[in-house]
Amino acid sequence: MKLRITKPASIPFLSKILLVITAIVISVSVPIQMMTKSVNADQYDDKINALQEEVNIYNAEAEKLSSQAKTLQIAVSELQNQAAATQAKIDISQAEYDKLIIQISETEQKIKDNQDALGVTIADLYVDNKISPIEMIASSSNISEFMDKQEYRNSVRDELTSTITKIKELKTQLDSQKEDVKSVLDKQKAQKDSLLATQSQQQTLLDETKGDEATYQQLVTNSKQKMNEIASQQQAYYQSLVNSGKSVNSGTSGNFQYSNWSGNQGCSGGYPYCQSQDSIVDPWQLYNRECVSYVAWALSERFDKDVGGFHGSGMPDEWLSSSVNYSNATRVYDPQPGDAVVLPSTNDDFAPVGHLMIVESVSGDNIHVSQYNFYGTGEYSTMDIKNSGIILIRFPNK
Repeated sequence: MKLRITKPASIPFLSKILLVITAIVISVSVPIQMMTKSVNADQYDDKINALQEEVNIYNAEAEKLSSQAKTLQIAVSELQNQAAATQAKIDISQAEYDKLIIQISETEQKIKDNQDALGVTIADLYVDNKISPIEMIASSSNISEFMDKQEYRNSVRDELTSTITKIKELKTQLDSQKEDVKSVLDKQKAQKDSLLATQSQQQTLLDETKGDEATYQQLVTNSKQKMNEIASQQQAYYQSLVNSGKSVNSGTSGNFQYSNWSGNQGCSGGYPYCQSQDSIVDPWQLYNRECVSYVAWALSERFDKDVGGFHGSGMPDEWLSSSVNYSNATRVYDPQPGDAVVLPSTNDDFAPVGHLMIVESVSGDNIHVSQYNFYGTGEYSTMDIKNSGIILIRFPNK
């Protein structure tokens, strides 16, 4: 019959929400008593509206957490890629380090081999030095052979000395490279450890966020289940009225009288928001396929009236005050086409208690109206009413 849009409540802690939901579940789980004079359609609408508001809040929180989870998943993937890239660099540095270790070992062996060769040469030179030049000349075939021996001995000594010097310089260079590579390798390993630690933290946060999202999704499921139960009870109530013969094509509730009800005609009347009932909110902050949403649309689009948003005060019994506050409307007593008609809440069993209609035409004391959601089915219908037991509201032209 009527819906209200309210601002979502703040939910700082999940535990508080669970306590609230537990209280609501307990309250709505109490069996509804047999229909009596104190039961009316608003009681069902209010419960459904409250549960719908909860669904909206939980859905919004679940969507927010889902978005956060996607962002965290991207962050985790990026950290994984960075860690993999760093590991590849570590593998390269480790290979360079291992290569240098082998080169240094080989160089040290060359130094040892050349030092051994130099030792032999020096020993030979030492022996040769004990031979006097006269003896060397005497042992030589000629003076030229003596000069060759002398030159060879000096050449071997100089070459070995130079080779050892170069090899030592190479070892010094390799040792320096080894320290540089080791420093890079240590930094890369520290970077990888840092990335893995951050990745672990992000993964933990991602898991927690997904867990919270699942909790909110379960709350949404629970609330929707309760909504379906209340909606079924509401439909049973409406059907009981029809079966009782009170409200078929005509009826009376206090001073209110209606007749010539057209019956439900589905998504007729040109109303554009005919998706599943209560699935969207229209431009006036009202749920679709409800009486209030249809009248707000008809006023604005069919009768060219200036209709402002209702800011969470869009229930039929609130229209007299909210339309004045937000649209500069006024209450009138002489019906004209394009006037909003409010059926106030009563204590009667009449189904559309707190209902809203719009004037299509006037003939004497008879008013022809159109509406949505008469008998709670979310459909279009028309009927004739008397100018009694109702409130007429006139909106300014655009």
